[in-house]
Amino acid sequence: MTAKQSEADAQIRQAIDRENPATVAAFEGFDGKLVFAIAVAFSAFQIWTAAFNPLSTVVVRSIHVGFLLLMTFTLFGFRKVGERRRVPWYDWLLGLGAFAIGLYHYVFEVDLIQRAGDPSGADIAVGIVAVALVFEAARRIMGLALPILCGVFIPYALFGRSLPFGLAHRGYDLDQVIDTLFLSTEGIYGTPTFVSSTYIFLFILFGAFLERAGMIKLFNDVSLGLVGHARGGPAKVAVISSGFMGTINGSGVANVLTTGQFTIPLMMRFGYRPAFAGAVEATASMGGQLMPPVMGAAAFIMAETIGVPYSQVALAATIPAILYFGSAFWMVHLEAGMRNLVGLPKDQCPSASRALVEGWYLILPLAALVYLLFAGFTPLFAGVIGIAATVALILGMRVVTTIGPVVLRALFWIALGLAAAALWRAGLRTEHLAFALVALLVVPCLLFKGGRETLALVVHAAADGARNAIGVGIACALVGVLIGMMTLTGLASSFATTIVNWSGGSLLAALVLTMVTCIVLGTGLPTTANYIITASIAAPALLTMGVPLIVSHMFVFYFGIMADLTPPVALAALAASSICRAGHMQIGFIATRIAMAGYVVPFMAVYDPALVLQSGDWMAVAYIFVKACIAIGLWGAAAIGFFWTPLNWAERGLATAGAFLFVVALPITDEVAFAVTALFVLWQYRRRKGVQAAQPA
Repeated sequence: MTAKQSEADAQIRQAIDRENPATVAAFEGFDGKLVFAIAVAFSAFQIWTAAFNPLSTVVVRSIHVGFLLLMTFTLFGFRKVGERRRVPWYDWLLGLGAFAIGLYHYVFEVDLIQRAGDPSGADIAVGIVAVALVFEAARRIMGLALPILCGVFIPYALFGRSLPFGLAHRGYDLDQVIDTLFLSTEGIYGTPTFVSSTYIFLFILFGAFLERAGMIKLFNDVSLGLVGHARGGPAKVAVISSGFMGTINGSGVANVLTTGQFTIPLMMRFGYRPAFAGAVEATASMGGQLMPPVMGAAAFIMAETIGVPYSQVALAATIPAILYFGSAFWMVHLEAGMRNLVGLPKDQCPSASRALVEGWYLILPLAALVYLLFAGFTPLFAGVIGIAATVALILGMRVVTTIGPVVLRALFWIALGLAAAALWRAGLRTEHLAFALVALLVVPCLLFKGGRETLALVVHAAADGARNAIGVGIACALVGVLIGMMTLTGLASSFATTIVNWSGGSLLAALVLTMVTCIVLGTGLPTTANYIITASIAAPALLTMGVPLIVSHMFVFYFGIMADLTPPVALAALAASSICRAGHMQIGFIATRIAMAGYVVPFMAVYDPALVLQSGDWMAVAYIFVKACIAIGLWGAAAIGFFWTPLNWAERGLATAGAFLFVVALPITDEVAFAVTALFVLWQYRRRKGVQAAQPA
C-alpha cells in the first residue's frame, strides 16, 4: 500500500470515527480489558437506571456525561496519529477526572438544590472544567467544526453589551453562564443529554444486542432470497437489507460499515461500477435514520423537543421512509436495465422463508418494541423490555438448541413460563420481571455446552452499545452549550425573525434557506448536532409561516440526514469509499442523485402535510402518496436516463417537468402533471414497440 493510500485511509477512518466511535481499534493487554470493563459498566448503569429509576434525572445525566467523557479520553488520543494500542497516563487522568466531575451532582445534590441560582466558587470552578472537558472530548471525536460553532456563543453571552450590528444584549457574568451550562438543565445536561441518557442509549444498545445475535445475517439472507435473483439483484439486496437494518440501527455510517461489507463487494462482482455500488449502499444506509421503529437519535430528540410521543414521530416518518427506499430501489432497477445487469443465479440465493424459520426468534423483540411504542408506552419502557427480551431469547435459544429431545425443550419453556407467572403474582413490575427472567436463564447457560460463549456474546454486545453511543452523547452534551446560550440571550427568536425577513415572506424561499443551512452545517457536524441546531434556529421560522410543528421539524430532520450524502464531506460516502475503493466525492454525487426523493419529499410534505399523516382524511393521504410515487418514478427516469428504453434529452426534460409539477402543488399543476406523465409513458411505450419490432426474430 502506498503512503498516499495510507494517508487517505487514515483520513477516511478519522471522518468515520466522528459518528461511529466503535470502529476505533481495540486496545491490547490491561488497557483493553479496563476500557472494555468501563464500557460494560456504562451499559449496566444505563439499564439499571432505566429499569429501576433510583436516581434523579440531573444525576443520571451528569453520570452519563461522566461515562461518555471517560470513554472518549481512553478511546481517542489528543492527536489522531496512527492506531491507539494503549492509553497514556494523562488520558487516564483526564478521563477519571471527568468521571469524578460527573459524580459532582450526585455527591452534592442536596447542597446544589439549596443554593440554586447562587453558585459557590467551587461550583464555578468545577463547572468551567466540566465544560472545557466536553469541548475537548468533542474535538477529539468530531474535529474543530462543532466545538468552534458552539464555543462562540459563550463569549457572545459574556460580552453582549459590547457587540455591534444589532447583536448587543444585556450581557451575563461568568457565574450566570456557568450556572446555566453546568448547574441547570439548560446546558450540557439539557434536553439532548436527557434524551441521550435514556431513549437513545437504550435503543443503540438494543440494536447492538440484535446485531450480535445474528440479525445482520437474517436481513441479508431474506433480502437475497426476495430479490437477489432479479434484474440488478445485488443492488436491490443492498437497498432492502439496509432498510431492514434501519429498523434496529439508526446510524447511517454504522449501517454502511456492517451491511456494506457484504453488499458492496457483491454489487461489484455482478457488474456495478465501484462508485455506484458505494453510492447505493451509502444512500440506503442513511435512509435507516428515517426508518421506524428505531430511527436516528435526532428523532428521539425531536419527540422530546416538540412534546409529542415518539410513536407520532415514527408514524409521521413512515410514508417518507417508504418513498425514500422506494426511490433508491427504483433507481438501481433503472441502472440495471440500462446496463443490462443480471441478478444472482437462483440456486445461489438462500431461501427467504427458511431464513425466517431459522431466525424467527430474532424478530420477536423487534415486534414487541413496535407494539409497546404504538400501544402508548414510553420509549424508555419499550427500550428496557426490548433489551431484556433480546437477551432472554439469546440465552434461552442457546439452552434450547443444546437440549436434544423436543419434550425436554417444551418442558424448559413451560418451566420458564411458570417461573415468570410466579414472579408476576409476587408483584414484580414488568421491567423487573423481564430482567429476573434473564437472571434465571444465566444459570442453565453456565451448565450447557456453549453457554459461556453465549454469555460472552451478550457482554460484548453491551460493550458495543456503549461505544456506539459515544459520538451521539458527546454531540448532545456539546450542543447543549449552544442551546443554553441561545436560551439565555434570546438569540433563537432573533434568528427566526432574520430567516423570515430574508425570505421576504415567501415560504418556498424560507424552505430553500433552511435546506441550505442544514446541508452547509452538515459538512462539519454529525446528523444529531445538525438537527438540534437547525431545529433551534430555522424550525421556529417555518412555524411562524404556518408550517405545522411536526412538519417543520421533520423538514429540518430530513435535510440534516441528506447532508451526510451531499458533497463535499458526505460522511456516508466516506464510509462506503473505504470498502469500494472509489473516490468519496464521486460516490457522494451519485448518492445525491439516487437519493433525490430525499430532497423532494420534504417539500411535498410541507405543501401537503397529509404525506406525514397530519390529516384525518385517508383519501388525501392515499392521493399524495400516489402523486409522490409518480413524481419519484419520473425523477428516477430523468436522472438515470432510462425507463423502458434509454431516454433522449427531450424525454428526460419531459419527465423532469412532470416530476416538478407534482411537487409545486399549485392550482392545476397536478392535472398538467398527470397529462405530462401520460404523454411520457405513451412516448416510451411507442419507442419500446419500435425497438422490439426492429429486433430480429
